[in-house]
Amino acid sequence: GMKRKIYFCGSIRGGREDAALYGKAIRLMQEKDVVLTEHIGNVAYSAVPRSPEGDREIYAQDTAWLRESDLVIAECSTPSLGVGYELAFAEQLRKPVYIFCRRSVHLSAMIGGDPYFNVYRYETEAELLAQIRSLLG
Repeated sequence: GMKRKIYFCGSIRGGREDAALYGKAIRLMQEKDVVLTEHIGNVAYSAVPRSPEGDREIYAQDTAWLRESDLVIAECSTPSLGVGYELAFAEQLRKPVYIFCRRSVHLSAMIGGDPYFNVYRYETEAELLAQIRSLLG
């Protein structure tokens, strides 16, 4: 069948502690599908503010990718204003949204309390990858 287009959300300016984990998740998704935001998993990537124009370009590109996507997958263990915004935007577009978060993290009530979102908790990297594999079939 057609490859799905996945919009993957992970923290950038909010903190890059989980960048390597994002990369592993993205590579798993890329076995069968297309990840529009694959740069999120590049450990060397940080969207250091360059200019207001640069930020507008990022916003325009990311919202275009959200519109184009078939589903949204987010890793929310590192809090991020950008990811929270992307999740609300995806809900407005009625895109399916799947959120993964370590069990030890207190997820924002605005995310965890929204019945639209499908939230998955995990402990280990292996458990996260197994959950994503199971979700994508």
